[in-house]
Amino acid sequence: MSDPDRVLVPTLGRPREDEALAYALETFSDAEITLLAVVTPLDAPLSEGGVLERDDERTAAARESATELLESVANARPERVRIETAEGRPGTVVPRYASDEGIDHVVLYGSETGSTGFFRRFLGRGIAATVVERTAEPVTVLE
Repeated sequence: MSDPDRVLVPTLGRPREDEALAYALETFSDAEITLLAVVTPLDAPLSEGGVLERDDERTAAARESATELLESVANARPERVRIETAEGRPGTVVPRYASDEGIDHVVLYGSETGSTGFFRRFLGRGIAATVVERTAEPVTVLE
């Protein structure tokens, strides 16, 4: 299997996502990296809910957060990373984006892997597990 040409790193504004971006930049040194800022709908379970910001304000905030994430990664070459935004549930948006945009590999941080019994039942399936299941391209989940 050859190295991927196009790598997707989704960001949801969660801790340790910088590790996924750093991993993608280091591991796939010749690939074009897309940092996808996913804006979760206000009506989604456990989203930012309750804060009634306009969609364009939330999208701008997600893009700014992704830019800050890129700037926080040591030795990141911004010219290799393209920042995009998409609104929707991550488990749906990430696989669809990967397919539609010709992505060869997805890298994400699986922050929910430490959830136990009660929390996993309360929160539902983890985003990382859903992305792996629904994405045709290879997915690397960092823990």
